[in-house]
Amino acid sequence: MGIFGKKSGAPNKLSATTIIASGCRITGSIQLACDIQIDGQVEGKIISEKMVVISHEGCVKGEIFAEKVVVNGVVNGSCYANAVEILEKGKITGSAFSDNLSIDRGGLFFGDIHPMEASTVSSIDKNNSQLTAPENNSGTPKQLEAESVKKVANK
Repeated sequence: MGIFGKKSGAPNKLSATTIIASGCRITGSIQLACDIQIDGQVEGKIISEKMVVISHEGCVKGEIFAEKVVVNGVVNGSCYANAVEILEKGKITGSAFSDNLSIDRGGLFFGDIHPMEASTVSSIDKNNSQLTAPENNSGTPKQLEAESVKKVANK
């Protein structure tokens, strides 16, 4: 239904993008099934089934789990993704767990890179009651503060 009570003629086939606006600051865990663009500041965990984009004004301190991470701002922490891309104004300080890392001229990476493990990226499972991140080195899953996620095999 549209804003004024009429049915919308446009089908909802495109996925939505969540935007954390410039000047907005979030502390805690964010879990989404869509893309997210961060123009503000986030401190905590971000778990997205799709793409996480940190714009040139954006800053993330914590862990990012996504299909793809694009950084044109600042990340202090760990990125777990099938693809990590650092653009010309981007900077990552920490660890990247990915088999596909690209750094544009001017982009900065301070830390270590690790190959992607088969179950590193998480996704949302609406039937499960807990959010489970990738397994740590001891083989036991880390439990996160959210309602539902399952592990996804690397594509």
